[in-house]
Order: sequence, then structure tokens, then C-alpha cells
Amino acid sequence: MEFKDLYKLNIPTKVYYGREIWKAALSDIADNQDILHQNVMIVTTGRSLNRLGYVQELKKYLEENTLTKQVTVYDQISANPKLSEVEDGVKQAKKNNVNTIVGFGGGSAIDAAKAIAAGAKSDISVSEMFRKGMEPQTVIPLIAMPTTAGTGSELSKAAILTDEEEQKKGGLRGNNLYPNAAIVDSSFTDSVPFQITMETGFDVLAHAIESYVSNASSPFTDMLSLYVIEHATYAIRKLIQSLADKEARDMLSMCSMIMGINLGNASTALPHRMQYPLGAHTISSHGAGLAMLYCAWMKYEKQYSTEKVERILKLMGCKEIKELLQDMHLTATLSDIRLTVADVEQMVSEVSGNIKNDPAAQEADVLKKIYMESL
Repeated sequence: MEFKDLYKLNIPTKVYYGREIWKAALSDIADNQDILHQNVMIVTTGRSLNRLGYVQELKKYLEENTLTKQVTVYDQISANPKLSEVEDGVKQAKKNNVNTIVGFGGGSAIDAAKAIAAGAKSDISVSEMFRKGMEPQTVIPLIAMPTTAGTGSELSKAAILTDEEEQKKGGLRGNNLYPNAAIVDSSFTDSVPFQITMETGFDVLAHAIESYVSNASSPFTDMLSLYVIEHATYAIRKLIQSLADKEARDMLSMCSMIMGINLGNASTALPHRMQYPLGAHTISSHGAGLAMLYCAWMKYEKQYSTEKVERILKLMGCKEIKELLQDMHLTATLSDIRLTVADVEQMVSEVSGNIKNDPAAQEADVLKKIYMESL
């Protein structure tokens, strides 16, 4: 058997999915997973979740309905989690003898929670792990509770962080970063405003598209990708019409969650690799940055994955992806966020990871071409 015919699938996280299920899920975890029994830290981005009362409600429920002795809240995580924020979180976790972490929020909160869970159990700093590409060997138990439908971080083995000192964005990765449990309660997404709904929703689509064209894809991940391309597009179009559409919210949360499976088993393609330098140099969101790169990338991808790209567009009901991006109000360019031709060479040099996972990587100077055409 050749390696290309050998497929492996890894989904170690226990998943709870539904609407208004988070309390029952936490009770089940406390009863059956031997965690949530001592000192717990909630890691969150805080601001809107605090304003809506979600953080306080989660803290109160943990205190009153599990065997938790102490619940602390660390809410100093920004939209692109920084190493310095993670290191501060590690200090708080060690100070409070935390033995379970709950990542509560969007992908930034969950990624930060993963990194803090790794740092709290190690004598090696997260910064050193990140900069040396070290895989975390020991991680304290982690529960992921996403409040946006986008990153799929609750089922992936990566924590995407920004090194503000070196102006680099990248991933801390390893099988030990898979959360013990994921609670995907779509009711949390009901309050997400239009722009964030569209940006995170596009990230869902990007995961599906990129894991489908990926050289590491398998028949199983292809099946999930095709399902999500069709159903996420449908949900996004429904939410463009009405943000109050709960059925669409539920569907997009489901799509986001199952793309977490693909992230761990088929990975992504060039746009995600290229967004990391872009995100490190600007304050643009991950989803918005991806959208800026997609039209140019898909032009090259179509040359090397013609049948797959045609199938993607057919499922989306578009002749070009630009049509959907316009409807989503995601039409900004790199120039709009003050990037210039002078920045392109620097960003090209900072793209890391296995770009050969993308068929379009065969194109000469493809990174530079995509950045330049996205200005």
C-alpha cells in the first residue's frame, strides 16, 4: 500500500452540539470526565461576553453546579491573542493552581486557552515553544466553548498566536492541544453582529474550500468539505437577509464545528498561511484577511485544481467567489488596510508552514503574485 492510499483520522475531543445545551453538557462533563472538580479558569476575550452577562452566568453555574472549588476569570485576550497575554494567563493559572481551563469565546479565546493549558503544565514557556516550533508534551484538561461560528478551534490541534516582539503570527501545534471536550451551543452566536458573523462565516467556508483542495485531503474530509461548502453558503445567505435566523445560526455553528475535524486531518492551503503575516502586520481580523486574498488565490488554484474549484463554485451558486464576498460586504483590499508593495516582500518571507499542501504552490512566485493582486 502506498502512503497516498493510507488515510488516518483523529477526532479525540468529545463533542456536545445543540441549542441551549451548555449547562447540561457541563454537568455531564463534571460527572463523567473527572474534571471540573477543583480549580477552574475561564479564558475569554471578555468584552462583549461580559457585557451580555455570559461570563458571569458561566462562572456562577460552574460554582453552583459542579464540584469546582474556585473559578477565576482571565479576560485579557485580544482579537489576535498575543504571546504576552498568554504568558500572563499562564502566571495566573499557576498562581491559582488551576487544573481545568474553559476556553470561552471566539477562536482567539479558545486558541489562547489551549496555549495557557500547555504553559500551565510545563517548565518551558509558551514563547519558547512557539518560537522553536516545539510540540506541547503535557497540557491540563481543557473544555472549549465557542461563541462564534468560524474557527473550528474547538476540534483542532492548533493555537494561533501573535508574537508581538517579532511581529510574527503562527501556530503552536500538537495532538495534546485537542480539547478534552467541546460544547458547541449555537445560542451564543445569536448576538454576534453582522460584520463579525460574515468574517467568521467566511472562515468556515475557507476551511471547507482549502481542506477540499488540500493535497492531504481524504475521502472522509472531502465529504465534510462538500457538505460545509453547500450548507455554510446557504446559512450565510440566510443570515445576510436576517441575523435573527436561528436555523441559519445553528447550521453555521455545525459547519464550523465539523471543519475543526478537517483542520486536524487535512489542514488548510495557501490563504491561511498567507494571512498570518498579514495579520501580524495589521489589526485586520483573520476572516477579513482571508477574504482579501481569496479572489487572487482562487484564480491560481483553478489552474491546478480545475475540477475541484468548479465544483466548489457550483455548490456555492457562484461563477466567481467575488459574488459572494460582495454580498457579505467583504470587499476590502490589502491597500485598504494600508499595506503597500513594499510590504509584500516582507510578508512573502514570513509565510511559514507546508505550502506544498496546496496544489497552487506549483505556480512560480505564487505568494508574491497573490499578495500583489490583492493590494
